[in-house]
Amino acid sequence: MPTIVAHHNITKGVEHWLNSPKRKELFGPLGVTNIRTFVDPRDPTRVAVLMDVPDMDAMTKAMQSEAAADAMAYDGVVPESIVILVES
Repeated sequence: MPTIVAHHNITKGVEHWLNSPKRKELFGPLGVTNIRTFVDPRDPTRVAVLMDVPDMDAMTKAMQSEAAADAMAYDGVVPESIVILVES
């Protein structure tokens, strides 16, 4: 099961993003586990998640869904800033 890191910018504030239920709602049904959040201490508009993803194809498909777009809008994620790194 690969571990991924995804970093991106946010617009709605770090507390809103940290407390959002949307990550678990979107990724939980995909079997994603060990979701951890990170915040750049010098720029709290830059954040990241680290998680274990059992099926990268399902994750890729989910990230292109309307549910993902809605979750990103709720969380204030800037979609064009998303960078996903896969453990190798």
